[in-house]
Amino acid sequence: MLEATAFWIDEPGVGVLRSEPLPPLGDGDVLVRTLHSAVSRGTETSVFGGHVPASERARMRAPFQEGDFPGPVKYGYLNVGTVEQGPPALQGRTVFTLFPHQSAFVVPAESVVPVPAGVPARRAVLAGAVETAVNILWDAAPLVGDRLTVVGAGMIGCCVARLAHGIAGVEVTLVDVEPSRQAIAERLGVRFAEPGYAPRDRDVVINTSGSDAGLRLALETVVTEGEVIEASWYGDRPATLMLGADFHSRRLTIRSSQVGAVSSRRRGSRTTGDRLALALQLLSDPAFDVLLTAESSWRNLPEVMAKLAGGPSTDLCHTIDWGDA
Repeated sequence: MLEATAFWIDEPGVGVLRSEPLPPLGDGDVLVRTLHSAVSRGTETSVFGGHVPASERARMRAPFQEGDFPGPVKYGYLNVGTVEQGPPALQGRTVFTLFPHQSAFVVPAESVVPVPAGVPARRAVLAGAVETAVNILWDAAPLVGDRLTVVGAGMIGCCVARLAHGIAGVEVTLVDVEPSRQAIAERLGVRFAEPGYAPRDRDVVINTSGSDAGLRLALETVVTEGEVIEASWYGDRPATLMLGADFHSRRLTIRSSQVGAVSSRRRGSRTTGDRLALALQLLSDPAFDVLLTAESSWRNLPEVMAKLAGGPSTDLCHTIDWGDA
């Protein structure tokens, strides 16, 4: 019987590596050997810290999660590997799967998505982030020539900014409290501003900062009668807003966006599979490599997760190398 090494959260703040047997392949299954996984900083560090509200535990389940919140739980969804066994059309293919951090796994063949030729395996771990960015932009629906601001230059915000940059005539500004993110913005082809210099009267403002200060800035900088897209997830943390200032007089709107369901603007014509396949195609753009800021061996994953959950970090996307597992 084959065995794999998997990362588990035993309890909030405690990660461990475990050896576990793999199930036998059934008809239509594939055996995937992981090349790279990646940490989704916002969601995974919240899960690691035990910050999933009880009311959201069912909705927050990952497709191949084992265990339950707050732990023990095996959680994650950014995995790229090679198909070692399965249908002939998939054998030897590099595939993306919404699977946790694990050296090898068995899933139904329809659960893996082939990575297009020309997209490096490590870059392909960004598929989940780009898929989220696609959904955010479907919700925001920017028009040709719009002035668009993304508040928060994390992995999701940077993906949104890069995709919006490709819309004809759209002027994109990425706002972040960390001045070093200016170099990232330049490589993504967009403008950069620190919060105190964020441009006003923006047609579209998207908050991905995960902070109430970011959401307040979004409301301050959107046009009158404008709509702010709130793409952050706060877990069990409260957010404080000043709704007694000009929120009502300027007739502002806050609308949430999340990746669990296809945007209502495209739900009748696109599936989640279509959306993920589109994200992988979009990753043919080498500009996304700027988001791959750190890499560690799978052996160090418990320490890496604890460090990322411990506070601010310059990492955008921290990838895990499983090549020798």
